[in-house]
Amino acid sequence: MSPVGTSGKKHSESGTARILGSGTSGILELFTFHPVDTVAKRLMSNTERIFGVPQQTMGQSMGKLNQVIFREAASKPTLTKYLSLFPGLGYAAGYKVAQRIYKFGGQPVARDYLDRHHGQSFTRAFGERNGKAMMHATAGSLIGIGEVALLPLDVLKIKRQTNPEAFKGRGLFKIVADEGMALYRGAGWTVVRNAPGSFALFGGSAAVKEYIFGLENYNKATFIQNFFASIGGAVASLTVSAPMDVIKTRIQARSFDCPESGMSIIRNMIQKEGFSSFFKGLTPKLLVVGPKLVFGFTLAQWFIPTFDRMIKSASSSSDATAKQ
Repeated sequence: MSPVGTSGKKHSESGTARILGSGTSGILELFTFHPVDTVAKRLMSNTERIFGVPQQTMGQSMGKLNQVIFREAASKPTLTKYLSLFPGLGYAAGYKVAQRIYKFGGQPVARDYLDRHHGQSFTRAFGERNGKAMMHATAGSLIGIGEVALLPLDVLKIKRQTNPEAFKGRGLFKIVADEGMALYRGAGWTVVRNAPGSFALFGGSAAVKEYIFGLENYNKATFIQNFFASIGGAVASLTVSAPMDVIKTRIQARSFDCPESGMSIIRNMIQKEGFSSFFKGLTPKLLVVGPKLVFGFTLAQWFIPTFDRMIKSASSSSDATAKQ
């Protein structure tokens, strides 16, 4: 999660350090949590009931769950099963690193813009404390909407996780050339998901720091305070965006030559699976929210100043050498 800054306070780290730090954090987060993301995506793209089917035993339900999660590796050894949860890793890496850099750098920029040009409006409308939290939430929402630009990488990652047959006999450049704007399929639903989701993520985190911990400068939050603020914001975000996330995933998981509209998916979900289907995959996401955000946040906060010191040290050494 992007660290929430305070209005008018400039970050001391260089832009290069923030890009390197957030990017490295994203890569390490990816390798740690990609399997869980694959499980969640496969559960969300599954259109059949797993539990609660009449005359189906618990053993049969567990077998079906095993098949949905591990697919061709369902009957293979444990290690093979685990490795099967890493499809689309290349696309996921591109998406995760770009997404982390975008969010780490973008939300503070949007927040500073709102503070400079509309800060008084937020204060008048919501009060000083509420206005600050709302400004952070609104900046997050704007960044979330702009994240649709990264959609093609997300589409390719999800298809590799849920529908690898769509890639048979085609490399990355062939797929891009063949599909073109079809890689932006589900863009509207992505915006509908990201706007409230990012609003809840950054707003929830800011609210916890503001109202529970009473922090005036959010950057001075302790590790424990950041932990609970991240959990509060992420749980709110995932819960709010869960229905749209399921719809978006199913749109993107379809074969390139067999698309289905969002409204058609909604009708089928209600008729065949019930309203609970809109929250499929939410449990594994919630279970991984805490360690995932703490992991990413802590590494980012360590890597960014570390890279900044390395860059400044290299620059000082270079200047000293030039003067000799």
